Amino acid sequence: MAIAVGIAALVLGFDSELIRLVASAPLVALALFALWYASTRVGWLRSVAMVVGTVAAAGIIFVTASGERTSLIAAIVGIASLVVAAALGRWALGRDVRSLRAEATAGIPKPPAAHPVLLINPRSGGGKAERAGLVGACTERGIEPVVVAPGEDVASLALAAIERGADAIGMAGGDGSQGLVASVAADHDVALVVVPAGTRNHLAQDLGLDRDDVVGALDAFGEAVERRIDLGDVNGRVFVNNVSLGLYASMVRSPEYRDAKVDTTLSTLPSMLGRGSTRFDLSFLGPDGSRHDGADLVQVSNNPYESTPPMPSRPRLDTHTLGVIALAIDDDRKPVRFLSALAKGHPERYPGFAAWSPETFEVSSSKAVDVGLDGESLVIEPPLSFSIRRESLRVRLPRHAIGESPARLVMKPRVAARALWDVARGRPRGVGE
Repeated sequence: MAIAVGIAALVLGFDSELIRLVASAPLVALALFALWYASTRVGWLRSVAMVVGTVAAAGIIFVTASGERTSLIAAIVGIASLVVAAALGRWALGRDVRSLRAEATAGIPKPPAAHPVLLINPRSGGGKAERAGLVGACTERGIEPVVVAPGEDVASLALAAIERGADAIGMAGGDGSQGLVASVAADHDVALVVVPAGTRNHLAQDLGLDRDDVVGALDAFGEAVERRIDLGDVNGRVFVNNVSLGLYASMVRSPEYRDAKVDTTLSTLPSMLGRGSTRFDLSFLGPDGSRHDGADLVQVSNNPYESTPPMPSRPRLDTHTLGVIALAIDDDRKPVRFLSALAKGHPERYPGFAAWSPETFEVSSSKAVDVGLDGESLVIEPPLSFSIRRESLRVRLPRHAIGESPARLVMKPRVAARALWDVARGRPRGVGE
């Protein structure tokens, strides 16, 4: 709007002096071009644009100085409008200062890695790494690519890379592979780079990475920001996202689940929750200390989720607590009531649902327990002892990454409305405000 006012003022001021209007038109165009550069560039390019814009503005005033008084006033009004437009443009396109400060305190700037290594699972995500040309991109950037062959142990490859001198190790694959490499990296205090080449990439999402930009994640091997996050532990095994017992674990075991997750889920739920079905043999202490024998679902996450599915996201990965969700369908076996509460975004209204955040948690059973650990199907002998490894993992993030999970960006409707208002004012909100 300020640009429109500026151009209108110049045109109206010169309506009786066509020669001066023609003479000033190139200067106005140059001033607009310089305005755009000053608003969208940093460093020396912005400085040059500001100098060019100042010279163009001086030229407009010079052209109008010998003309009628109204032309000079119009030129001053027009230039003032363009200056206002430049200031507003910089404000609207820039990032909030407070969010930049928050990022600076949350992470430590790091120089490029001296010996970067990336493990690549070419089969993960339906060949996502191959489609992105990840091996070639690594070679161009001086990153050592290690392609994981079928049957090879990812953890052993990660350990071998660290023993060769890797000071930053990345994993291009799903969350299960990320957890294996994260465990090795944490044990040897080596920074991890998460490359979202899997199917869901929940860890990448909660770290604030762009899950659609596989190659862009390699920027974390260059100048980056490093943070420390917690890792979950169950019987000595690391998990980066969550461990599910009961319904989900049984669905993950299905051979059809990998190829048709939604169809398998819909076909499995009725038989598991229908009339005559029995609860899973899972015993644990609830948030009030009371003992529960039997449940349909128990999920333990590395840090709590802000909300339950269908928006699985964690605001933070450094709270030093687990997130536990337990579900037991009523004796009347009416799962519709729970699904209705879940669809409304209030699963806590269902009497058989509970969520809490302990530092440790234990599940016992009379037999080996099927679990879905970071989406991978495993069988673990009871009891299952869960705990948190506090800030045990160093993670490198690209400097261009948002660095905040969806749950932290929009934690409550009130915060979301305020964020929308700030965006409308040209001030995109930073997380943590």
